[in-house]
Amino acid sequence: MHIEDIRDYCLAKSDSVVEETPFGPDTLVFKIGGKVFLLIGLDQIEDLRFNVKCDPEYAVELREKYEQTVFPGYHMNKKHWNTVVVGRELNTHQLTALIDHSFDLVIKALPKALRDSIK
Repeated sequence: MHIEDIRDYCLAKSDSVVEETPFGPDTLVFKIGGKVFLLIGLDQIEDLRFNVKCDPEYAVELREKYEQTVFPGYHMNKKHWNTVVVGRELNTHQLTALIDHSFDLVIKALPKALRDSIK
């Protein structure tokens, strides 16, 4: 996967997904309902990585299983966020599944009225 693939995948999740750069021009942030579900550095060339939200128990499981690929979230709450390195132990399907998991966690945490308004 390339950064463009990740961007396209995130934006295709819902018409309500928003991309922003609230932390400066080098970090692209994807939000749904005003909440972040993925962050990725725009200055990455060879060592592409992104941060995604993750269920705490699943986060630990992933870190143990993919020691060269999944790490506690860089500059994030390490209990709820993972940093995932692209091009190592996970294939495209597994990477998109982690994006889906993050997106679903954020959706579930939104107020019901907001959840219902998101396509």
